[in-house]
Amino acid sequence: MEIRNRSTGVVITDSQLRADNPNTSFPKQITADILDGFGYDPVLNGPAASTSGPYEVSTRDGVEEINNQWFTKFIVGPVFANSDDETAYRTKIDNQVAANVRSERDRKLATSDWTVLTDSPLTTAKKTTWKTYRTALRDISAAEGFPHTMEWPTEPS
Repeated sequence: MEIRNRSTGVVITDSQLRADNPNTSFPKQITADILDGFGYDPVLNGPAASTSGPYEVSTRDGVEEINNQWFTKFIVGPVFANSDDETAYRTKIDNQVAANVRSERDRKLATSDWTVLTDSPLTTAKKTTWKTYRTALRDISAAEGFPHTMEWPTEPS
């Protein structure tokens, strides 16, 4: 649990309060009355920031007072010092997502290998359908929206 010192505005944890007061015997759960006696207010969990797209995350940005209670505050992040940092971050995210997509593609190809073997029990027409599907899998990195919003080809039945 986080708590806020009323006089300094510093936010600490209840563990830090216990450590700062070694001669005080605190109960397992520190109540609002105990915090009040030490000049602290509890910090409640505020809502995460609403994000959209693959590059945004909800980032903690201190605490804020709402209706005489303190809450954790979140903003959409990350926040960059310059455009080069943002470009590097976006490239890193794109590369990570692309690697995950390729890994999933490789898994889908491996599980469908049996469909194109010469001794496969499938008919020639079914084998052709599976070959088309597997070609689409291999070409997934050229698909529109890759790597974030592309659509996977539908596996034949």
